[in-house]
Amino acid sequence: MNVNELVVVNLSETRRRSLIVWRAVPNAQLRWKPDEEALSIGDMIRHIWTAQITYHQIVIAGHSVSDSHTAFDSIPVTDIDQEIAMSIPPFQEFIDHVRELPSAAFDDRKIDRSDVGYIRSTGDFLARIAYHEAVHTGQLLQYLRMAGIVRPQIWD
Repeated sequence: MNVNELVVVNLSETRRRSLIVWRAVPNAQLRWKPDEEALSIGDMIRHIWTAQITYHQIVIAGHSVSDSHTAFDSIPVTDIDQEIAMSIPPFQEFIDHVRELPSAAFDDRKIDRSDVGYIRSTGDFLARIAYHEAVHTGQLLQYLRMAGIVRPQIWD
């Protein structure tokens, strides 16, 4: 397996498990949140998949992007199936881009995010993207526990 496919497997496995969690959320619970300052379940899901759009823009640019807003920001989170459907095309574009990266880019090309405190290789940055999603998916599992929603089995 080459480096591109290894990164694609990691990103895809992370998203596959996220989707299992997302599908467990009843639409009526999308606005639930553990406290007033937290993101709601729906907002957390939206944050996960739209952050990946911004991360893709950063990978393309090689540095932080000034406008992290997406075309989805104005669409209210009301239906989990709609969220999932909206998340699929940008994720597939991202995966296609990762597949096409030259293997040298994973080590040699840097992502400059010195505005937030780091400069990393593209490979390192891509690993951090999967980690971001995995952490928030773990938070969602805790949200489901707190809200009394049956948590799906994601460890297969």
